[in-house]
Amino acid sequence: MNQALTKIVIPGVPSRSGKVREIFDAGDKLLFVASDRISAFDCVMPNGIPQKGRVLNMISKFWFERTGGIVKNHMITTDVSQFPSPFNQYADQLEGRSMLVKKTTVFPVECIVRGYLIGSGWKEYRRNGTIGGMPLRAGYQMAAKLDEPIFTPSTKAEQGLHDENISFERAREIAGAEKAEKLKAASIALYKQAAEYALTKGIIIADTKFEFGELDGEIILIDEALTPDSSRFWPADTYQVGSSPMSFDKQFVRDYLETLDWDKTPPAPALPEDIVAKSQAKYLEAYEFIFILFRNSDLNCFDRDLFDCGCAAPGVPQAGRISFMYMNPEIDLSALPEEGA
Repeated sequence: MNQALTKIVIPGVPSRSGKVREIFDAGDKLLFVASDRISAFDCVMPNGIPQKGRVLNMISKFWFERTGGIVKNHMITTDVSQFPSPFNQYADQLEGRSMLVKKTTVFPVECIVRGYLIGSGWKEYRRNGTIGGMPLRAGYQMAAKLDEPIFTPSTKAEQGLHDENISFERAREIAGAEKAEKLKAASIALYKQAAEYALTKGIIIADTKFEFGELDGEIILIDEALTPDSSRFWPADTYQVGSSPMSFDKQFVRDYLETLDWDKTPPAPALPEDIVAKSQAKYLEAYEFIFILFRNSDLNCFDRDLFDCGCAAPGVPQAGRISFMYMNPEIDLSALPEEGA
């Protein structure tokens, strides 16, 4: 299996590390670089998932381009050759996993939108009949679609600390009443468009998390958009109300960690090799869905090198059709059957 890239260094350039990203100062811009680190329960695992950062970066690129008509975003380019010096000299580290973005003043609120009742939302509903403190009607089952998407904000915690679910009233206090209303409206609009579109392609987006910043008095979407790290993706053809659906996100890692005697505080345990391999396959499957099912919208999202991943292992499937195509370069991509054919 290829090695995970968990640390990115550009000599002489100041940077700061998030849970997954390295953020480099580029003057009036920032360079976001998605590493292969993986976090769960707000803790970063000591080992990473090979190629994960490239998956996250290219999926975000797809959604930034697709949703720009709803709310502007911070993306400038993912083309390393267009990066300022010295970043354009480090294509070996940055290709496919980096994005030059606008600098903004970040809102210290994570904007979560839930369209289905699962995870912590399901646990709260079973306990109190609420989600994010808001009463819901009786009768929902696990993984049921909500009557309308719900905005459930949280605080944005520092690394190693846990995000805290907050009421919308508290979000109004943090961001200001008018801006909080705009954050809520933008989040729900983004989720609705993405979820409606994805469903026509056989994917359910159960919930997602957005982050926003302010630039010249305008609210813009920042960080990442609708990736397996920030969202739950379910295949629609196997979805059943009343059970926990199969997913293309890091829920697989969370489920493994739940079996351990670990208190969900640092230091996090290392992931076994088989869990790393299976997690890599999950991320590549998510990328495959974005490319194959959405390919008529954006051929530029496809990164053939991403699937030279060496993720074959006992009990671990290859990522699917794209992996097959990578191993068979003589196949003409344009000759693939059209969707629904």
